[in-house]
Amino acid sequence: MVSNPYFSLAILFVAALGFGLAPLGLAWLWAWIYSPSKPNAVKNSIYECGLESKGDAWVQFRSAYYLYAIIFLIFDVEAVFLLPFAVAFTGLGMAACVSMLVFVLMLVEGLAWAWVKGILTWA
Repeated sequence: MVSNPYFSLAILFVAALGFGLAPLGLAWLWAWIYSPSKPNAVKNSIYECGLESKGDAWVQFRSAYYLYAIIFLIFDVEAVFLLPFAVAFTGLGMAACVSMLVFVLMLVEGLAWAWVKGILTWA
């Protein structure tokens, strides 16, 4: 066998590239063989839900809504971590209680920071 220590790494890299590029190549080959290439005005027109588009597709969207969503996700995921702790509370030791206290205090700190920065104001 080859005595280079990076040989197995190179083989894994080539295999990873093969697994990623082989389906793309096969899809391109399938489309090239079986798909008819007949572009016309009907095929190239914009089609969405059976209706022709009217007006501009760009819609102004307030970026502050993303902050509301992120804050919601953070405090929603908090419940996922707090539920197992609450279920097994009586069987856990002091270290688990202290770690959960640190977790909750960090979440409260994040909530206080969001409140002070005015992220939670709906305006």
